[in-house]
Amino acid sequence: MTTAQKITLLFLRVSLGFMFFYAGITKVIDPAWSAAGYLTNAKAFTGFYAWLTTPAILPFINFINEWGLTLLGVSLILGIAVRLSSRLGALLMLLYYLPLGFPYPNPHAFIVDEHIIYIAVLLYFAAIRAGRVYGLETWCAGLPICSKFPRLRDWIG
Repeated sequence: MTTAQKITLLFLRVSLGFMFFYAGITKVIDPAWSAAGYLTNAKAFTGFYAWLTTPAILPFINFINEWGLTLLGVSLILGIAVRLSSRLGALLMLLYYLPLGFPYPNPHAFIVDEHIIYIAVLLYFAAIRAGRVYGLETWCAGLPICSKFPRLRDWIG
């Protein structure tokens, strides 16, 4: 990979990281925020998304949304555990995409909207080990715990 490619990848990873971090941290610091509004307006899989709004499950869903986005952002910004966080982030984006309705997820899109683009970029990050490009994963992979558990190094970095 050339230096220009590495810098471009770093810019993409960090800018997407800031976007996810901001989306998450604003939910964390807002005590009135809830995923219930998004979930109750689902146009597809309405039964499943309605079930997620039940009082026993909604606090868990809110927690996953708030901290999942925040930690995904931190992971991408710092370049640590990018393979794991990118996979989980792609799953989260898929869960955001599904209730929007198919094949028109929003009025200005046919099949592909921003969630699909986020999924593609996150899976790309996981596939190429983007955290090892100007990130902390190279340092993390050299820690004794990764030497003792080499599969851990493969999964997270």
